[in-house]
Amino acid sequence: MGSQTIVTDRTVANDPKDSKDPSAITKRSSWLLRWALEAPKRWLGRRSTIGQDMTGGADGLSYLRHLVRGNRIRRQDAFGQVTPDAPPILLIHGFLGTRGSMYLLERRLVEDGFVVVSFNIGTLNVRDIRRSAFMIHRKIERILAQTPTQKIDILGHSMGGLIGLYYVKKLGGHARVRKLLMMGTPIRGTWAALIGVLTLGLLSTSSWQLLPRSRFLDELAQGPMPPGVDVHTIAAARDWVVPLPTTRIAGATAVTVPLGHSSLVVSEEVYRRLVNALRPPHDHTSEVNEQAPETD
Repeated sequence: MGSQTIVTDRTVANDPKDSKDPSAITKRSSWLLRWALEAPKRWLGRRSTIGQDMTGGADGLSYLRHLVRGNRIRRQDAFGQVTPDAPPILLIHGFLGTRGSMYLLERRLVEDGFVVVSFNIGTLNVRDIRRSAFMIHRKIERILAQTPTQKIDILGHSMGGLIGLYYVKKLGGHARVRKLLMMGTPIRGTWAALIGVLTLGLLSTSSWQLLPRSRFLDELAQGPMPPGVDVHTIAAARDWVVPLPTTRIAGATAVTVPLGHSSLVVSEEVYRRLVNALRPPHDHTSEVNEQAPETD
């Protein structure tokens, strides 16, 4: 006969799973206490769904607060600080945006020593994207005539990225642009543009151009990216305005953050990624070396 295990009362009493065992009760209590202490972080932490929604809501309010600043922004040009490794940065805001909507980003860049410029490209930026790109072309020429470098970096949010991309691909901007950074840019279009079509209609050419498979986007997609331009895309995983798949473009360095559309110009995390892309590698090396402790 095969061996059998005889279960006695003592065996059952010694089973750690038994609810009457003091050690089992202690373990269970410890687990419950740890679970209770970690629950707020798990449910409300920065990486939690609720935490990300709360962050997105706060970023959205911050975006709107700066949006109402409009296009009248005063600044002192600091073109004397421009070098080939640190060219001026052109900020281009998106559809229904203003220069004020990127004010927080501009302020951070200036505080970190960057030379920043932006333009009034029309009330709420609703005109034909081609016209906006041509306007950018003319103003970039005027800026570079005042600097010791012949290059500029472009940082565009949402439709602003398309304006920069059209300038680079179709207006010879590749000869002027060192880096093109597009944040939440609908390179393949977005159905959210239907809101603009339904509310503004023929008053907003760009609303129609932003729709997927529009003639404008088909034209923009033709031909490869010109050489010599370092292209980056930063997309928001929780962006309902510009879904993640629509932000992709061949040859670009792509980064995704767990945020929403307006957070891209407000978030500290995104700002750090932008700085990492803008600064030349030796700048990062020098910063690390300065912070490294001395050794014998």
